[in-house]
Amino acid sequence: QVQLVESGGGLVQAGGSLRLSCLASGFTFSTYATAWFRQTPGKERELVAAIRWGGNNAYSADSVEGRFTISRDNAKNTIYLQMNSLKPEDTAVYYCAARGGSQIRVLQNEYDWWGRGAQVTVSS
Repeated sequence: QVQLVESGGGLVQAGGSLRLSCLASGFTFSTYATAWFRQTPGKERELVAAIRWGGNNAYSADSVEGRFTISRDNAKNTIYLQMNSLKPEDTAVYYCAARGGSQIRVLQNEYDWWGRGAQVTVSS
C-alpha cells in the first residue's frame, strides 16, 4: 500500500522557520521524483519545490526561492522542505507528491501519489 505521510506543520510567527517531512512507503522511493505543493481555499494547488530522484537537481517556485529548500534522503524514504523567513502568504496546506521517473514536473496531474497534507499557518 502506497503511503506518503507529512509531518512538521504548525503555527509560526512571520520570519520564523519550519521543516516539513514526508515519509514514503509502498513503492520504490529512489526511482521517483518528488515534490511539495501547497493549496489555499479557493485556489488551485501550486508547486512549491521539486527534486529529482537522485537529489542532484531541484526546482523552487519564484515565490519561495531563497527561503525554502527541498531535499531528500533515499535511505530513509523521506523528503524534506525547510522553510525559512516565513510570510503570512505562505499559509496553506502543504502536500508531498511523487511521480515515477527522474524528471521534475510542474503540474499536479503529473504526479502519481499524494500525501494527505500538513497545515502551515504563519501569523503576522
